[in-house]
Amino acid sequence: MTEVLAPCPGRVFAITEVSDPVFAQELVGPGIAIEPAPGRTTVVAPVAGTILKLHPHAFAMVTAAGLGILVHLGINTVRLDGAGFELVAAEGDTVAAGDPMVSWDPAEIRGDEISTTVMVVVLDRPAGTVSSPALGHDVAAGEPLFSVDG
Repeated sequence: MTEVLAPCPGRVFAITEVSDPVFAQELVGPGIAIEPAPGRTTVVAPVAGTILKLHPHAFAMVTAAGLGILVHLGINTVRLDGAGFELVAAEGDTVAAGDPMVSWDPAEIRGDEISTTVMVVVLDRPAGTVSSPALGHDVAAGEPLFSVDG
């Protein structure tokens, strides 16, 4: 079992409730969503592993056991071309769970059809296979979010 940590502070809710249909239908993979707390914060690695892809608004990691995790900061935030995000880690880095990845202030992220909802997705898994005891509760960055086989 791999424990997946909250990458940022905020209120946890079901990914099926997010406004983006691709994430809501779990087409990328099952996961959990977080409505981030306001204020500048550093998003942390939810698992130990290697950073496969790192963009200002999203990053994908793989654990030593081959489990893939995607953290997507906001919906349609790719349109911002990195504005409002500061990379702390680098693509290819091997990191521990809880290590800093990206710094941002959700209150500063604005734009048409842009949301700051954070999605934490398990890649290459069937829809409906992730649930969290934290649903409906506030979490701090680095606190347990859910566990997954692998």
